[in-house]
Amino acid sequence: MAQNTQTRAIAGMPVFPIGLGCMGLSHGYGPAADPGRAEALLLGALDLGVTLFDTAALYGFGHNEELVGRVLSPHRSRFVLASKCGLFRGPDGKRQIDGRPETLRRTCEDSLRRLRTDVIDLYYLHRWDKTVPIEDSVGALADLARAGKIRHIGLSEVSAATLRRAHAVHPVAAVQNEYSLWSRNVEIAVLQACRELGTALVAFSPLGRAFLADGLPSLARLSDTDLRLRMPRFQPEAFERNQRLLDLLRERARALDCTPAQLALAWLLHQGPDVIPIPGTTDPAHLRENLAAAGLALDDGLCAELAAHFQHDRVAGDRYGPATLTEIDTEQFPGA
Repeated sequence: MAQNTQTRAIAGMPVFPIGLGCMGLSHGYGPAADPGRAEALLLGALDLGVTLFDTAALYGFGHNEELVGRVLSPHRSRFVLASKCGLFRGPDGKRQIDGRPETLRRTCEDSLRRLRTDVIDLYYLHRWDKTVPIEDSVGALADLARAGKIRHIGLSEVSAATLRRAHAVHPVAAVQNEYSLWSRNVEIAVLQACRELGTALVAFSPLGRAFLADGLPSLARLSDTDLRLRMPRFQPEAFERNQRLLDLLRERARALDCTPAQLALAWLLHQGPDVIPIPGTTDPAHLRENLAAAGLALDDGLCAELAAHFQHDRVAGDRYGPATLTEIDTEQFPGA
């Protein structure tokens, strides 16, 4: 296979084309990973060349940042560290969106302590708190950058309009939105806005939360605490309909002698050198599989075929339930 492993960049910081989303080690898909297994996964990723590690204050309510800090802080010079603020635990013990400047400053100090570092390379506003002007929240992040607490500012789950408003206050180095073959909302406007502003697009859930990896044959295997059980695409009727989308992905992967996961990641990389997927995993074999996708070159015809096959109106169910959709700020396809 032709190699496509040149580094990409976020605000001039070179990174391997595929990063590691660390959330699943602590949060979202059932019980946290065994500490020894999680440590081996993180160190293995570093040794395999991963240079972008993504965490957040929310993940495990601080547990994930503590894990990343404990394991990777001795190797701090070898990677770009990304974390997030503005979404954490409220007074009632549940997740809460809070973008007030004083909250962001406090959260940053707590994250620096948990991550065992003096500076976070890329610090995202995890969600825009719609009760706070985006200019105020980004202004607080800009203050943190001037104070040397963070190097660059990012936003997550935002629209093109919000990105432009934020960028007018301080350059936005990266937008982290969901992007995969079956989640294409960024193609409406955000991806173009990122390119106009020189902002990287960091793609979370690039494998459709394991669906595109052909790694979820049965919903019965999911833990009761798995967030996918609350998502419309993973409700039984929609899940059964969506399974039919995988046939073409499997066929084209077999023809290329790769896995469906590798083909899905290679498709994302083909969308432009400013797109950086951050798949997560707890399995070292899956980690190696994912990273090998950086060496898979695709032709334009195949990419167009896959894009057409996974058009948004062929995917059953939205990516979030109604309550969560009200929290985010991304563009929606007509009728969604």
